[in-house]
Amino acid sequence: MLEETGLPYEAHKVTLTDADVKSPEFLALSPNNKIPAILDPNGPGGAPLALFESGAILIYLAEKTGKFLSSDPATRYQTIQWLMFQMGGIGPMFGQLGFFYKFAGSAIEDKRPVERYLGETRRLLGVLDGALAGKDWITGDYSIADIAIAPWLRALDFYEAKEAVGFDSFENVVPYVDRFTDRPAVQRGLNIPPRD
Repeated sequence: MLEETGLPYEAHKVTLTDADVKSPEFLALSPNNKIPAILDPNGPGGAPLALFESGAILIYLAEKTGKFLSSDPATRYQTIQWLMFQMGGIGPMFGQLGFFYKFAGSAIEDKRPVERYLGETRRLLGVLDGALAGKDWITGDYSIADIAIAPWLRALDFYEAKEAVGFDSFENVVPYVDRFTDRPAVQRGLNIPPRD
């Protein structure tokens, strides 16, 4: 989002180790000790503003810049609706899939958890696939909803779960991810911090 808006920023790499996410400095920004978090030194009224939770950050930056969140009330609320779809559905469910499919949960003998999250991931991909029919972006124009959703779709590669969820069968989702990844701002953002 910062690359898309052109706002100046200073990126800080925060690992998921306790030393980073449970440090007093990070907890001052994100009391839930999760990434992302931002500190805008030029917040409302010129005062610094710390924010955590990606949805809140995206709405804030969209309103600050007047970009990627329509001023038309109907489109605005549809965008926020799809942003909430990512926050309440795609993010948590795909994250659980990653845990049970690739990480520590994969060692659990009971396969019901992994089957549950594979099934829910497929269902959510189906919802998204239907919503994208005939559109390049989830609400028509590129928005904060796309900025929230598309990176989680890319995470299925990281979780090595694309084949397991039948990703390539979602004919509208596959080109959507490609369109997102091809954006110059996304290409720049994927290299922050610079890869070694």
